[in-house]
Parts: sequence; C-alpha cells; structure tokens
Amino acid sequence: MTCHVPGCLGNYDFDHIAAFAKKRYIDGCDTVALLQQADSQCEKEEIVLVSLLDVEDDQIRDIELTCRHADQCTIMDCRARLKRMIEEALSEP
Repeated sequence: MTCHVPGCLGNYDFDHIAAFAKKRYIDGCDTVALLQQADSQCEKEEIVLVSLLDVEDDQIRDIELTCRHADQCTIMDCRARLKRMIEEALSEP
C-alpha cells in the first residue's frame, strides 16, 4: 500500500524528529535517555517515532495510526518515509 499523502508524518515536526534521530544515531544517545530528557508528550512521541527505526517490520506492521491521514497510509509508509528523510538529512554537508 502506498501513502497518498505526500510527506505525511502525522502531526509531528520533522525538524524535531530529525534532531532526535541525530542524537540517537549520530551522538549515540539511547532511546531511554532521550525519553527522560523530553520536555513534552509530543517530544516523547517524536522520540518513539525515531525508535521505530530499530524495530523489525513484523513487530509494528499491525499498529494503526491515529493521525489525520490514517485512512490513507500505514505505519510502514511513515517509517519508510522517515528513514528516507533522515538519510537525506544526514547526507547533506
């Protein structure tokens, strides 16, 4: 299934997600430490989105999204999009 919502990442700010991904994968901060440092529920959710990159497809395939586009895309779509966006952001000079 392909998402029909270009750039959909629910109601989250990709810049925040990318910053957490950098802390997690570049700076080596583990997910639990990031969660402990979060200032809001939204930040915790953004960190959890980053942590989905470490989870096998079979473990998350059945999770249903609650974002405004949930009827048009799946968690697998969002995770694949997030991976691509992070790879692009990390490859920029």
